[in-house]
Formats: sequence, C-alpha cells, structure tokens
Amino acid sequence: MFKTIKSDLPASIVVFFVALPLCLGIALASGAPLFSGLIAGIVGGILVGSLSGSKIGVSGPAAGLAAIVLTAIGELGGFNNFLLAVVLGGAIQLVFGLLRAGIIGYYFPSSVIKGMLTGIGLIIILKQIPHFFGYDANPEGDFAFFQIDGENTFSEILNTVNHIGVGSTIIGIIGLAILLLWDKVLVKKARIFQLIQGPVVAVVVGIIFHIVTQGSETLGISSKHLVMVPVPEGIDSFFGQFQLPNFALITDPSIWITAFTIALVASLETLLCVEATDKIDPDKNVTPTNRELLAQGAGNIVSGLIGGLPVTQVIVRSSANIQSGGKSKASAIIHGFLLLISIILIPRLLNQIPLSVLAAVLFIVGFKLAKPSLFKKMYSLGWKQFLPFIVTVLGIVFIDLLKGIGLGLTVGIIVILIKSYQNSHFLHIEDISNGLHKIKMTLAEEVTFFNKGAILKELDSLPKNTHLEIDVRKTRYLDNDIIEILEDFAYKAQERDIHITVYSERGIVENPTSFIEFFKLRPKTT
Repeated sequence: MFKTIKSDLPASIVVFFVALPLCLGIALASGAPLFSGLIAGIVGGILVGSLSGSKIGVSGPAAGLAAIVLTAIGELGGFNNFLLAVVLGGAIQLVFGLLRAGIIGYYFPSSVIKGMLTGIGLIIILKQIPHFFGYDANPEGDFAFFQIDGENTFSEILNTVNHIGVGSTIIGIIGLAILLLWDKVLVKKARIFQLIQGPVVAVVVGIIFHIVTQGSETLGISSKHLVMVPVPEGIDSFFGQFQLPNFALITDPSIWITAFTIALVASLETLLCVEATDKIDPDKNVTPTNRELLAQGAGNIVSGLIGGLPVTQVIVRSSANIQSGGKSKASAIIHGFLLLISIILIPRLLNQIPLSVLAAVLFIVGFKLAKPSLFKKMYSLGWKQFLPFIVTVLGIVFIDLLKGIGLGLTVGIIVILIKSYQNSHFLHIEDISNGLHKIKMTLAEEVTFFNKGAILKELDSLPKNTHLEIDVRKTRYLDNDIIEILEDFAYKAQERDIHITVYSERGIVENPTSFIEFFKLRPKTT
C-alpha cells in the first residue's frame, strides 16, 4: 500500500479539501449536527478505507442519503434515535455482504454508469456556481434539483446575480487560474509540481487573501462564506460532540424500517460508485463488491455508535482521488487522518478557507467527469447507448442521483427488450415456387419470454400453404412461453395448411403433435 505513497499523499490532501466542505454541507442538508458529517468522513476514510478492497474508492457521508436522513431524524424523534437506525443499517449491510449481494452492481449497463458520472459532473458544476460567486444560501452537499432552501438548481444560479460577493469571486477566479495553470502547464515542467498539488496552493492563497482583506468592505469575505468547522473550547467540549445511539428503541419497528432503508440505499449507492470508479480507474483495478459491502457495513456500525452520519463510497471524492493521481487505498486512509487531525489541531485555520476556492477545485473535478467529448462519443455509439446515457444525465440534474439512475436503468431495460424483440430469431425465405412458400426460422441461442412478441408476429404473418422449417439446433435455452406459442401455432397450422419441420439435435421431426412433449429434455438416442 505504501509503495505508491509519493502519489497517494498529494492525492489525499486534495481529497481532504474536497471532503471537508461536503462533510459539513451534507450534515447541514441532513438536519444533523455538523460534527456528525466530519465523523462520517473520518470513519469512511480510516476504517472503511482500511477494510475495503478498493484501491481508489473514498467513502464518507453521501448527498444521496441527505433527504432520507432529514426525514428520519424528524420521524424517529431525534438524532440519537436515528443513530440506532444507522448502526442497525450497518449490520444489515454485513448480512448483504455475507449473502454475496454485491453482484447486483454488475447488472447496471455501461451507458447508465457513464451517464451517472457525467450527471454528477454537471450537477457539481451547477451547484458550485453560487458558492464560487459568494452566494451560499444552499449548503454544500445538497445535490437534489429541488433544494432545501426552497429554490432549485437553476433558480439558485439566477439568484446569484443579485448576491455576488466581490472578494469571494476574485479569490475564486484566482484559485481557478492557479488550478488550470498547474494542471495544463506547470505539472509538465517539473516533478515538484506533481508532488505539490494545485488545489493545495489555491487553498493556501485563499487563506492568505482572506486574512489580508479582513475588514475591507469591498474585498472582505464574511464568515458565512468560509468553511465552518465546529471549534471546541477544550477536550471536554471536543468529546462532547460525539453522541450515542438510543438502544432503548431497538424493538421499535420504525427504527428497523429506517435501518433497512439506509442499508438498501447506501449499498446501492456504494455498488454504483464502485462500478463507476473502476471504470475511470486508469489502472483498471476490479473492486470485490461483497467485501465492499462488508466494509461499508462495519463503517456504518462504528459511525452510528459514535454519532456519525451513514457512509457510502462516494463518486465525488473518489473521482477527485483518481484525478489527483491516487494509486492505493493509502490516499483514502490518509485523508481520513487529515480530517481527524485538522479538526482537533487547526479548526480555526480551516475556518479561514473561502468556499469559493473549494468551489473552483470542484469545478475541475466536475468538468473532468462531464467532458463534452464524452457526449459526442456516446452519441456516435448509436441510440441504444446514447438514450439511457442522456436520460440518466438529465434525471440526475433535474431530479436527484438515485431517481436519475433509476430512469436511465428503466430506459436501458426497455432498449434491451426492443432489441430482444427484433433479434430473437432469423427469418429467411429460402425458396418460393409453384405457389408454395418455404421459410426457415432459426432461433437464437437463448430465447426468452422477451421474444414472445416478435416470434408470435412472424408466425401469425405466415401465409397459407407455407412450408415452415424451425431450426433449434443452436438453441440452448427455450423459454416455456415460447414453447406454448409453438404449441398453439401447431394447431392453427393445420387449419392454414402450413407444414412444419423441426430441426433439432435430437433429429428432424415433421409436424410434431405436441411441441411441449417434443421439447421435454430426454437423452439423445443414437
């Protein structure tokens, strides 16, 4: 793990700066104590990072769970009651892992996964525009289209025009210029620019700018436009921020319903993120999904026990890790330690970081996920790939992450059904003479109930006095629904003077009296 520390350490610092505002913002959007988001980030980095089999995935509090958490805290009667649901949700995830449910992640089409990455990239950019210009009415980490402040993604951007902060905008532009200069020019000039990441320099410049301009009516940045880490007054105050779950309610059905909801949604988000990060990983590592569910379950148990939000593997931090050159799980673990150490030793320094600078960092992350060239590439692959892709993108931008993926998956399934309908068999007219139609129908290797419509349509369209050859020699699986269609057609064929010849590995049969009996598995005779 430490063989690649030269790459992992700089990457972990970038992930730390990306994670810090998101941990706090997701906690705020969830209606939970700010410190609970930091706890989840620390547990996700150190514990889940250590147990996970992913080399580049980063875990922490997830924006996709914010609405669930917000509702659950109110319905369960308090944050401590909710923490019990987090612990139990983690235990349920352990069961999912033991039952090897991680295989579910492999059943999402590539077009939907690419749409997920692109949609998240776009939503990052759109959500960071207000923060970049110093308008922070909506907290970081609220990725839903309809926001908790009553606005939506685009109305928030329009409102920004009337609330532009000069100081935040200037340092945001300077930070973005530093990042672009670093990424496009300096990193190619010398090794030192690879070791010291551009986001670190941008953040340092942002802190200096804020300190120098304090007190200025024009350039000064108010505290509400800075990172807001809780600052404890002492050791007792620090440990007082940790909270324990209320185990007295362990038999309450509503607790278990929330726990199962958390386990299901967190597991699904994790599996989707695993699939996505493996796809953009330049080293093409393959993450063991069942082990990931076990790691996430352990993380949620610990996070809930000490007062943290639910954790999942998250695409924003994972992609920032990959883009920054992270090579092993060391970067995720170190980022967790950086969160822990910084909130203990330098919380006041962290609170000098302008949010507009961190928005500039996230702009770069978002753009690399949603490059215009990807839209062109997906379009060139044809409508079967582009349609699920673009529906997923639009769903994530205009609704939210999980519903967007659900829409994309639904469209993907419909596309598969359409293609199965079209490609279930091959129909060849081999000979037409003396008014007798000779037609050969070759069935595919696997024919399922998806193909019922196409086969039924072709059989019904056959004219009278046709000689039909049905070739099933290459068919390995024939659904019972299809056999029943053939059974019914055999009866109609007699009325329409259609002669049927069946070619199978068990021989040639003329006008079988029963297709059901014919397709029963029997030993082949020699």
